[in-house]
Amino acid sequence: MPAKIKIIGGGLAGCEAALQCARLGLRCELYEMRPVESTPAHQTAELAELVCSNSLKSESEFTAPWLLKREMRLAGSALLECADHCAVPAGHALAVDRVAFAAMVTELIACKAFISVRREEVSRISETEGITIIASGPLTSPRLADEIARLAGCDHLYFYDSISPIVEADSIDRSRVYLAARYGKGTADYINCPFTKEEYDRFYDALLAAQSAEEKDWENLNYFESCLPIEEIARRGRDTLRFGPMKPVGLADPRTGKPAYAVVQLRQENQRADSYNLVGFQNHLKFGEQARVLRLIPGLENAKFLRYGQIHRNTYINAPTLLEPTLEMKRHANVLFAGQICGVEGYVESIATGLLAAMSATALANGAAPTPPPRATAHGSLLHYITHADAANFQPANITFDLLPPLEKPMRDRKQRHQLICQRALGEFSNWLAGRRAQAAS
Repeated sequence: MPAKIKIIGGGLAGCEAALQCARLGLRCELYEMRPVESTPAHQTAELAELVCSNSLKSESEFTAPWLLKREMRLAGSALLECADHCAVPAGHALAVDRVAFAAMVTELIACKAFISVRREEVSRISETEGITIIASGPLTSPRLADEIARLAGCDHLYFYDSISPIVEADSIDRSRVYLAARYGKGTADYINCPFTKEEYDRFYDALLAAQSAEEKDWENLNYFESCLPIEEIARRGRDTLRFGPMKPVGLADPRTGKPAYAVVQLRQENQRADSYNLVGFQNHLKFGEQARVLRLIPGLENAKFLRYGQIHRNTYINAPTLLEPTLEMKRHANVLFAGQICGVEGYVESIATGLLAAMSATALANGAAPTPPPRATAHGSLLHYITHADAANFQPANITFDLLPPLEKPMRDRKQRHQLICQRALGEFSNWLAGRRAQAAS
């Protein structure tokens, strides 16, 4: 009888881990508490439901996200295959139809004989009975979070994250907007809402005056810096939005040939193209306030909102203190972590750690010692960061070239430097995969 792995969490990391374990010949039980227990952000009971965005980052060659996904495809990522099937136009990025993607992953898992899905909340974890992968995500339930804190022997960390509004496509005034992708990369799939200076000033003033959804001490909220609410960005200065989510650079209006003073981008939300996501416009305003302020965006004067922005608590562990570079706990080798709870940020990074956790779990189940990917690879560098960062100031990270080791010979040309880093990484990752497969076959 094949070994059985317990996987807690039916999000991206948990689903990837389950599918990889099954492919590698391990039986697994995948626990997902929805719909028995819901979360502040999820709307369905489907597995692998995306909540913050529908983008799985850049597909531009020799970028850091492209490199990570390239390595994942070499390793046979099941969820990336689903994403490719459910892709929607998004310029140079890989974006998916959320509903179709979650449905495909849910159906794929249901078809696997080696995977049994249990719809219940987990509140106890055994450190000694079998192998467990905790992939409960940033919205881990309070009871499970307490159990994780017990295992860790210390309090877990948390930060506040947010999700962007979605508008109905037919409610966008197409006469006020134009189609373009930044710097012309990919196809012109983004709807761009251009502002004059007067329109921007009016929007900015209204945003600052808008009421938040809850009375909180905003100065003390521990936001993740790459996912700040727009009102929090705006508080840092009148032009901060113009250098952030409303950046007009590279988005010249084809009607004038010039960039606007500021721009809001809308990205297609599903394959039917009947809804659009306001890119980078996560916020924590009262719903009525959101409608009032966001309708000051040119082209959205009569917008119908299918979803408003929200804030929710994200939970993650202090990985540098707690985890080995192969995602097992230092104190409990049979307990592994994957996904955002282990200290990565982003959908692609979550899937990647689910894949790696499955590989480590398979090695443990077979009585072997897990081995991390080489440091020079995107996977290896991501794991190196979350297990070697400054524990006192640890924050989740996306994949960037800053995480990868530099070339032995410095190179000034940025594009050529990134290309060589990617080529080095793919070569080392391919060799590592070949070694793992040879070991498994012996």
